[in-house]
Amino acid sequence: MSFLRHIFIINPAAGKKDGRQRVYTMAEALKKNHDLDIECMLTKSRGHAMMLTRAIAETGENVRFYACGGDGTVHEIANGLANTDTPLLLLPLGTGNDFAKKVYGTKKINVENVIKAFGFYSGKIKYDVKPIDLIDYNGEKCINVMSYGLDTKVETIGRQIAGKIPSIGHKAYDIAVVPVLCRSMTCHINIDLDCIDEDGKPYKYIVAPCDYTLFAICNASYYGGGFCPAPNSVLDDGLLDFALCHPVNAFQAMPMIPEYSKGNVDKLQNYFTFGKVVGGRIWSTDGDALLGNCDGENFDYSEVNFKVLPKSLKLCFIKN
Repeated sequence: MSFLRHIFIINPAAGKKDGRQRVYTMAEALKKNHDLDIECMLTKSRGHAMMLTRAIAETGENVRFYACGGDGTVHEIANGLANTDTPLLLLPLGTGNDFAKKVYGTKKINVENVIKAFGFYSGKIKYDVKPIDLIDYNGEKCINVMSYGLDTKVETIGRQIAGKIPSIGHKAYDIAVVPVLCRSMTCHINIDLDCIDEDGKPYKYIVAPCDYTLFAICNASYYGGGFCPAPNSVLDDGLLDFALCHPVNAFQAMPMIPEYSKGNVDKLQNYFTFGKVVGGRIWSTDGDALLGNCDGENFDYSEVNFKVLPKSLKLCFIKN
């Protein structure tokens, strides 16, 4: 096997400065004390991480990429590495770090604990590489959650708050819920889903038009700073989870929010439809852009065609 190259893709705008500095210091120590081939690359603009990782992966080099940022950075690198043999390891430095919550099995993400668990300080970096699923949507790739409606409003406002007050971290998304609840929470969409029932049999779920409050299609479990529409999601089962919340008002939504955050889906059955899906079509009722986002990044499609891509990204997990 060729000599292994370690590349840290760092988003200089993600999270707090001390977290990024910890990665720089660690990378320098690995290079100086353990004679490893280490390089830090800073992202300069939206889409830069995807272009960097894709270009290097296509050379066939023996490389490990380390995503040093939040969900947006992970999203870009997943798009760069999809359907390649190059693995990705997460060093969560962002505000939400929602995908990392699933990968590391905790809502209390601490990058220092992640660094120690992988053995970075000793120079003996150890991990298990496993292939996971992705979502293809209009040719782009989603690694975590694609969502529509109320949650997209919360994501958008939450990011704005976190950008202005970085110190509050993921609590920005909790704050963002308040102004969203003060307005109408009913949205409109058309959905045509290819679903799988509990016995593994396919069925169609079509509602066109559909009045709804929020709609999440999940590869993983968490989004929006820790809300959990799919607590039992499996990253490599070839299936996606969906959660469709039917129209509710603020009075109905208030007691639902903490249960939705905790992933207590059994307590939400009166207002939600849950299921498993492998693909489908989602389109606007009026031709305008959908109120949707993928991995926390808004998009402007009026129609989305999506499908699961089984085991199409190699991901590094903490070695048991």
